[in-house]
Amino acid sequence: MKKAIHPDYHMIKVQMTDGTVFETRSTWGKEGDTMTLDIDPLAHPAWTGGRGTMLDTGGQVARFNKRFGGLTLGKK
Repeated sequence: MKKAIHPDYHMIKVQMTDGTVFETRSTWGKEGDTMTLDIDPLAHPAWTGGRGTMLDTGGQVARFNKRFGGLTLGKK
């Protein structure tokens, strides 16, 4: 195996959105750094089952629904 081509793994702390902290090995940052998460499985709607809101900029969604709203993919 070639020397000095692999990243340096070291221990970092990861702080979740609820304030809990755990340690893991990573190539991110330096030894002992803390990674603060803005989105994690505790807060993201994909994991919590919350409903996301769709931003309609310039009426794009309304225009799409007007053109294709009557289409169905079910069997006839």
